[in-house]
Amino acid sequence: MALQHGYSINSSADDQDSDTAPLLEKEVRKITVPPKCCSVRCNLAAMMFFGFAVVYGLRVNLSVAMVAMVNGTNDQPSSDSNVSNECPGSSHTLDNNSQSSEQPEGIPRYPWDRETQGMLLGAFFFGYLFTQIPGGYLSGRFGGSLFLGGGVLGTAVLTLLTPLSAQLGAKWLFALRALEGFGEGVTFPAMSAMWARWAPPLERARLMTFSGAGSSFGAFVALPLTGFICHSLGWPAVFYSCGGAGCLWAVFWFLLVSDEPRTHPRITDREKDYIINSIGSQGLPHGWSVPGLSMLLSVPLWAIIISQMCSNWSYYTLLTSLPIYMDNVLHFNLQQNSFLSALPYLAGWLFSVGSGVLADNLLERELLSITAVRKIFTFIGLFLPAVFLLAMGFSGCSGGLAVTFLTLSSAFGGFSAAGVFINQIDIAPRYAGMLLGITNTFGTIPGVLAPIVVGYLTKDHSVTGWKHVFWLSAGVSAFGAIFYIIFGTGKIQSWARTDEESDTDTHN
Repeated sequence: MALQHGYSINSSADDQDSDTAPLLEKEVRKITVPPKCCSVRCNLAAMMFFGFAVVYGLRVNLSVAMVAMVNGTNDQPSSDSNVSNECPGSSHTLDNNSQSSEQPEGIPRYPWDRETQGMLLGAFFFGYLFTQIPGGYLSGRFGGSLFLGGGVLGTAVLTLLTPLSAQLGAKWLFALRALEGFGEGVTFPAMSAMWARWAPPLERARLMTFSGAGSSFGAFVALPLTGFICHSLGWPAVFYSCGGAGCLWAVFWFLLVSDEPRTHPRITDREKDYIINSIGSQGLPHGWSVPGLSMLLSVPLWAIIISQMCSNWSYYTLLTSLPIYMDNVLHFNLQQNSFLSALPYLAGWLFSVGSGVLADNLLERELLSITAVRKIFTFIGLFLPAVFLLAMGFSGCSGGLAVTFLTLSSAFGGFSAAGVFINQIDIAPRYAGMLLGITNTFGTIPGVLAPIVVGYLTKDHSVTGWKHVFWLSAGVSAFGAIFYIIFGTGKIQSWARTDEESDTDTHN
């Protein structure tokens, strides 16, 4: 393995060797690695963590607020529906549920039926689809800080307009949520493009999983907080507080963050040299042209796409529809609903952060290859959640079992954060932003379809309908795990190498 400056991951002479060769020379690793505590790269991870916490707060607030926004008398099941008798143990909570969803005087509520609610919950993803690939391409070309910060800021400003758009009508709210998705679509590709320039190979999993885990943390905080605000101040206050938090975060982001180590004004020379030399030429911006045909025909890239779509089907089903399940089937009141809906995201957050540390340790000790690590963590993160979702279908009216299975499903799902969800930077670091844009574009399709399918399967508000929702999610997730095990890899692809690396390979 030819090494630039003695320790670059991205200059392997042979694809077959690159998967198992040490990422950094041990002697150089001991000498050159600067302290992680208070380092610029860790500060960047913290800023991203809170940024994605805000992003997911902006994304999930409607899921809980919907319970308070909708006039329940206009969306009751028909008289021949058996919903009121399916869970008799919870029937005593129905009146409490109705009261807990009451809003302060003067707060409007709307007569949206189940199908309308599903369309509104999925509207975000209609816009989210369109900016993933352009955002990834432009972030890889020009740097990701402007796109990530601008995406969050734009979404936050639009969130402030949510009460007004709801008052104007469901079509206006649908359009606003789609615009929010349009602005937020650039954030994850921008993150990936930035880490391609900032994350040393042996810290890649922990930095990316920690920053990305802000999404689960944001959902965990936003869900109960949204329920509390809805109950205390009325649902419009939810959107004002979330939008304000996003604007405040953006101020700190633009003041403290740079696109790459070379341009950061406060980084030490030691840390800058370590990052630049360990990443090598793959940390440089790509040109205007990209190997589009090679990407299209890349089997490892399609393995990422398919498995992420399958994983996201379950994730987005829970993200957008879990509060409705807690309300209509288990009959939790609004505050119980929001708190219990948040538990799975707490578990997912903790397990995803831990998975990043564990994955890096396995690679640092050279116990497993990159491919083996990505496949193991992806299998755990997709197949085990499928098992618990399958069990979820048998939980019936037991609120305790339902919350337990959902929490375990999300917890083990966190392992995929150190698996398939960072695999783009393994196979093509230089194009990581654009690849994440591609995979996230396909991965967003479940976000559009899942709420609609859930609305169709649960239109009678029955336990059986929700059982079909969970079983469908389990089957899709299990398929994704198997597909990635067969076709996934951690090897850098030949089409992703720089000219400098190709010349090095030729001379070795």
